[in-house]
Amino acid sequence: MEPLRGADPAGIGGYRLLRRLGAGGMGVVYLARSTGGSLAALKVIRAGHADDPGFRARFRREVETAGRVVNPWVVPLLDADPDASSPWLATAFVPGPSLAEAVEECGPLPYATVRVLGARLAEALDAVHGAGLVHRDVKPGNVLLAVDGPRMIDFGIARMPEDTALTASGMVVGSPGFLSPEQARGRGREIGPASDVFSLGCLLAYAVTGERPFGPGSAAESLVRTVHDEPDLDGVPEPLLPLLRGCLAKEAGARPGVAEIRRALDGAGPRGEAGEEGAGPRGEAWLPEALTRLIARRSAAVLALPDVSATEVPATGDGAGEVTAGGGSPGGATAAGSGGSPTRRRFLVLGSAAGVLAAAGSAAWWTTGRPDGTADRGGSGALPRLTLAVQADLSGSGRATGRAQENGVRLAVDRLNSLTGRGFELALQVHDDRGGASRAQEIARQLAADGRVRAVLGPSTDACAKATLALYQAALLPMVSVSVGLDDVSAATYPVYAATRPNETTLAAPLVAYLVHTAEARRTVLVDDAAEGDFSWHVCSGVAEALGPRRTVIRRTLAADADTDGAFRALAESVTGAGADALVFGGGYARAARLARALRAAGFSGARLATERVCDARFLSSAGDAADGWLFATAYLDPARVTAAKSFVTAYRARFGTAPPPYAAEAYDATLFVARALTSLGADRAERGAVVGRLRETDYRGITKRLHYTTSSTRYTLDAMYLFRASGNAFRFLGQYQDVTGTAAAGSTAAP
Repeated sequence: MEPLRGADPAGIGGYRLLRRLGAGGMGVVYLARSTGGSLAALKVIRAGHADDPGFRARFRREVETAGRVVNPWVVPLLDADPDASSPWLATAFVPGPSLAEAVEECGPLPYATVRVLGARLAEALDAVHGAGLVHRDVKPGNVLLAVDGPRMIDFGIARMPEDTALTASGMVVGSPGFLSPEQARGRGREIGPASDVFSLGCLLAYAVTGERPFGPGSAAESLVRTVHDEPDLDGVPEPLLPLLRGCLAKEAGARPGVAEIRRALDGAGPRGEAGEEGAGPRGEAWLPEALTRLIARRSAAVLALPDVSATEVPATGDGAGEVTAGGGSPGGATAAGSGGSPTRRRFLVLGSAAGVLAAAGSAAWWTTGRPDGTADRGGSGALPRLTLAVQADLSGSGRATGRAQENGVRLAVDRLNSLTGRGFELALQVHDDRGGASRAQEIARQLAADGRVRAVLGPSTDACAKATLALYQAALLPMVSVSVGLDDVSAATYPVYAATRPNETTLAAPLVAYLVHTAEARRTVLVDDAAEGDFSWHVCSGVAEALGPRRTVIRRTLAADADTDGAFRALAESVTGAGADALVFGGGYARAARLARALRAAGFSGARLATERVCDARFLSSAGDAADGWLFATAYLDPARVTAAKSFVTAYRARFGTAPPPYAAEAYDATLFVARALTSLGADRAERGAVVGRLRETDYRGITKRLHYTTSSTRYTLDAMYLFRASGNAFRFLGQYQDVTGTAAAGSTAAP
């Protein structure tokens, strides 16, 4: 299980979300608790996919098919809303590992265990086929192991054999390595129950040997071997060989039926009869001890999670900062994003405008602002005043980012000052360094000498941050950066520096994940733009190192003074001439636009990737149609596409008349992060040095990310990196890069 992230909702459809279980290209799976206290695995489709009628139709069908299959070895569907703005479904939660996890962690399973596994899965498939369906994705990741037997999950691509409306002929759907030959060929009309039998044979061979019967390698290699080669069954116990050879027959008609498989496995083995010791009857121990211990540990972790009532708070009347947790049941709240009217009880999203009250399960952390622990309720006497300062480029070339941060901080300060129960009043100073180092130093000296200032939000540019860091360190004045991620800054030398975004060179990670897991690029050209200095070199070097020897990497350098169409045309022609299927550009938006036009003219159609330095409206206007399809790694998200930021987006639009630009929401979070540290100290003890130390102890979950000290650097976040795509003269937010590329850690259920 993983903690919830800042962008995750607090609840959906009457279920309180507790942890993340997994994520994939279509959505996220959460561990959730119903209002009645039972646990569920709740799968939510990403908003971007939900906008696609094809995806929504597939999800609606998944709900319908899952509800038609009733069997002890199939995880039951509990609830669903396929028509919500973010469709979701909830199934029973199984606190055991997937078969894939079990084999990876504990090695191949014993023969007796595999017999039980196969018999129970055959029984599950019998129920699937009896409902007139074909599962079509029987694989180790879709089988969970429980103490009383396995459970089959994920009917995302299950369908009736005659249903071809949602799966075109020639399309390969499923997981290579566990597909039947007819699936590998894309012959949709030939895919029937016998296809599931072939996949079950692959799964059982993998379970008992730890190896896929058609070998490792790329998806394409696996599909070819599935169609043309015989399976490698070395290591399969002799009693299983005849059955697995039958399951893995190339012709569907030569394979046994699931009822025959079940009879063969229930009646085989050293003890002979189902129900005897070792044969794995229902309720008996059937797993090796190591897996039983693993399930016990996971069950204990789940039992330790808080009850729903411990994380609920009453509605505040005006609803500011709240996101409802949904529920169609009487007395419940409205499902997030599904419409309907709010009711008496709501969940506060951790880190949203009013949600700071609920951060980390402490519903009244403001009360710690007074020495006696009581809250000031607006009675007699003025509250102590603590001052924060914004230092940013508000009128220079980086003014768009600077203004966004200023606005985000203003919203956070105003909201905090409107809350009752706070222990102090926040005052705000705003300083424009115009993006110049000398001006930035002048401001830093001024703020360092002003004893009222407890922390600085900013600067907003790398150059100004570098110019002022030593000055703030000498004054022990916390410098909390939003859009800056300086590399090679020692936490021991500069403890005042709190970077609330990853450093810039780590933007190589989303690029690599997309190249490897989504684009499946084999030959990548890396263009180091010398005009961007060390940044471009570091990004390109990081990508090259991560891709390693298994993929071809070709490096090109774009000279800093390259300023002719001929130079960009020559670069584009070298990319196509190298036979590349992907390109990574390390430069800025202006030169990226020229390269985009040259690549289109050269006929390059591969993946084109860059960083947030290109994710700029000026790139779109300059590149024109050639911008379409470019992908960008950023350290900021689009709050308009994040449920937890709904109240922030509404407030921003109301006050500033526009959607929040990049880094506005991140600045809002950084302000609340600092405010939480101030509050935990109390106004009387919130001196600069104490704030520096308390920031390292503060764990804050905001609307954009979780902020907590990483212990190894000045970073307070490591994985807050996202992907955008240029499409139709706009930037479309795809999501957290691990989720988009399917590289998020797997949990105890399959990702959607």
